[in-house]
Amino acid sequence: MSFVVVIPARFASSRLPGKPLADIAGQTMIERVYRQAQKSGAREVVVATDDDRVAEAVRAFGGKVCMTAAAHPSGTDRIEEVARLMGYGPDEIVVNVQGDEPLIPPQNIDQVAANLAANPGCSAATLCEPLASPADVFNPNIVKVVMREDGVAMYFSRAVIPWDRDAYAKLAPGSLPTAVAAMYHRHIGIYAYRVSLLRAFVGWGACALENTEALEQLRILYKGHAMHVAVAAENAPGGVDTPEDLERVRRHFGAA
Repeated sequence: MSFVVVIPARFASSRLPGKPLADIAGQTMIERVYRQAQKSGAREVVVATDDDRVAEAVRAFGGKVCMTAAAHPSGTDRIEEVARLMGYGPDEIVVNVQGDEPLIPPQNIDQVAANLAANPGCSAATLCEPLASPADVFNPNIVKVVMREDGVAMYFSRAVIPWDRDAYAKLAPGSLPTAVAAMYHRHIGIYAYRVSLLRAFVGWGACALENTEALEQLRILYKGHAMHVAVAAENAPGGVDTPEDLERVRRHFGAA
């Protein structure tokens, strides 16, 4: 199985400006992510950026970089530009690894690519993990997903899905019904795409569901394409969105 990894890395961040270049125990965040991706079975790892500072940093540690436009409305649009500029064929599998996940397990990268390759009826694949905490289930910042019995996504939402009507009518607010607790899954933001899907995606434009939930993956389902979902092979540590997250990752690598 052949696949490539593309890592989108934007310099701008409202909560953590310059995030890709943040130091983590002597290496920039983007280098940490890149090195993790290199441990996967990808034949090529590419950083996609619109910022010369990020590009220079990647080249400095010997990484491959692709300069992209600054005005992309979504990360998937940026991935499509890379696929086009790099000349990837329509059947090539591209894994989108977020540029703020320096602890991403390489096994999960291999898993999502393999799952897409093994499911020719799907145009994309992603991962999830069980949710056990009521606070997480009710947190709109944590995206939930429900799947068919064959692992194909039915819907992604920031709301509580599934909603056990009868149980929630009786439970105290914030409690989970035991009967359906095992059905809650958090979506993990790693994707594998076929390049043919990326080419179609950029031409569709955003759909109402996508805009309402602020979840671009809903555009794929809205257009009738299947997305495979599986429970991640390895625990997926959270990415770096805030200064607190950055300190947590620094502590992991033994840096204060």
